[in-house]
Amino acid sequence: MTFSIVALDAKTKALGVAVSTAVPAVGSVVPHVESGVGAIATQAQTNVFYGKEGLKLLKEGLSPQRALETMLQNDPDREKRQVIIIDAQGRTASFTGKENVEWKGHMVGKDCIAAGNTLAGSRVVKAMMQTFEATEGELAERLLKALEAGQEAGGDKRGRMSAALLVVGERWISETRPLLDLRVDAHYDPVTELRRVYTVSRDYFQISE
Repeated sequence: MTFSIVALDAKTKALGVAVSTAVPAVGSVVPHVESGVGAIATQAQTNVFYGKEGLKLLKEGLSPQRALETMLQNDPDREKRQVIIIDAQGRTASFTGKENVEWKGHMVGKDCIAAGNTLAGSRVVKAMMQTFEATEGELAERLLKALEAGQEAGGDKRGRMSAALLVVGERWISETRPLLDLRVDAHYDPVTELRRVYTVSRDYFQISE
């Protein structure tokens, strides 16, 4: 019931997730990121275990595919899950369970994976992936533009409620604050509101592109 994108900046090694859905507080459960390790989005019938344990397994040296397989084999409700992973090396893994609501699916692009379920159509995921690949600049901006493209393509077919942007490893405000964690928890147009919050934050802290 969500559309999201996980990505790596191959130059800076920043990692991030952008996501939106038609239920409140998506930022508190779907995105999971650790600098130098990886970025994970766990959605559909969301289980935060995939984010927390996934990062732990990546940190232990497992590839994204092996980490995902390890978690799925221990989950009796795996066909209700949707999980996408990218690690700090750019390796990826993705899973869309059979019991997800149509449209459901994921697409792997260059340094990114876009995924969603209960969507207006495959065009949502395709638009996110293509926009991310075509956009230059900081990872946060590229992720936000990808999310905007997904919403413009139809987004979650049930409606709109919340959105989030989580990026680590990118210089945000200062070298001592490398985390960007922005959330819109209940809004009639959450992706647009996320853009506003992002712009206000950049202006407030006088951060240049």
